[in-house]
Amino acid sequence: MREKILYGLGAVAALLLGRNIWVMLTGLPDEAFQGAIFRIIFFHVPAAFTCFLCFFAALIASISYLKTGRMQWDALAVSTTEVGLAFGAANLISGMIWARIIWGIWWTWDWRLTSMLVCWLLYAGYLVLRRAVEEPAQRARLSAVLSILSFTVVPFVFFSIKWFRTQHPQPVLYGEGKMDAAYRAMLYGNWVPLLMIAVILIAVRMQQEKRAREIDALRREAHAF
Repeated sequence: MREKILYGLGAVAALLLGRNIWVMLTGLPDEAFQGAIFRIIFFHVPAAFTCFLCFFAALIASISYLKTGRMQWDALAVSTTEVGLAFGAANLISGMIWARIIWGIWWTWDWRLTSMLVCWLLYAGYLVLRRAVEEPAQRARLSAVLSILSFTVVPFVFFSIKWFRTQHPQPVLYGEGKMDAAYRAMLYGNWVPLLMIAVILIAVRMQQEKRAREIDALRREAHAF
């Protein structure tokens, strides 16, 4: 039953994504100053939103683990962190592609770009820590603490686009920024299938984590004899 739901969700996400790409390419005009490359914002921004939402879910799961000691929360924390990192990488890479075409460079040590990279590296460190600690309860406890500390950077990254007037474009969804209604609708509309994909990946990753724990428990029992 659960697999059928995930397959159904995947099919809907694929249809929505295909429809959105078709509209982006055939129904939306090029942006006046940036041209066709402007369309990358329909993936760049939703990827960032999804990344931050995953990190927030990891924060809640980590706090819940420290409070209850239930390993299911640890599984949710690591699953959402991994998926968040994937979408964070999509945000960084799509931004670099845009920068290469518009600015003529792949990267600049702008506050906004740099803070996102630092945030991504902190959560990558979370995964490195998990691999370094063998004992499951200790690994879950240390990981939860690091996840909570890492999330303190996320609000800074989110608001840095508003706080710092740098080379990075100004906000277009709030503040003084303006975006055409059709572009705005596509941006939020394309976030929906990306969220669906994130949910599917988290569900699959949690199932893998559950099986890994079962195998690890059997291995420990075998070593005890």
